[in-house]
Amino acid sequence: MADAARARKVADRIKVVIAANLEQVVKDPDLGFVTITDVRVTGDLQQASVFYTVLGDEAQRATTAALLEKRKGRLRSLVGRELGIRLTPTLDFHLDAVPETAAQIDDLLRQARERDAAVAAAAAGARYAGEADPYRHDEEGEEEFDAVPDGVGAANEAAEADGAGAGNEPAGADGARTANQAAEPAAGPTDASSR
Repeated sequence: MADAARARKVADRIKVVIAANLEQVVKDPDLGFVTITDVRVTGDLQQASVFYTVLGDEAQRATTAALLEKRKGRLRSLVGRELGIRLTPTLDFHLDAVPETAAQIDDLLRQARERDAAVAAAAAGARYAGEADPYRHDEEGEEEFDAVPDGVGAANEAAEADGAGAGNEPAGADGARTANQAAEPAAGPTDASSR
């Protein structure tokens, strides 16, 4: 089995050889305008799938497919001569669906653009269902932040009454106990094993 790099090189070479010599080998005026889009070779270099597109209608595509199938042997012998490898891969021609797929994608993109334009036009004249600014804006918002929760307020008052603090609890920067220190019960030394 050949490595993937060699298979790609063989596929690229087959694509160039067929594209350059297709009209000279087939020599039929009914052959449409053919473009070789891709060639894929199996890992053992025994099969080559040649993808092509044809400019024209469905009848032109059918005629071109019949001509390529009829001249497949001559194209394979040309590829064998040009490649110079021990085994020439068999050629299978497949009509590439890229142009049809591209046309479908273009159509879908056009429809999406039309829908986006319709939505943008509807949104341009739209009004809010409620107020323009649905969020509350309290004018007294600063006073709410100054208020102290119930338990902490009583602790602060008790701390101020006590003065600088009692027991072995540290005092705050101004000598008074902080609200958190006053709210916490005085705890003795804790033992790590009791946890």
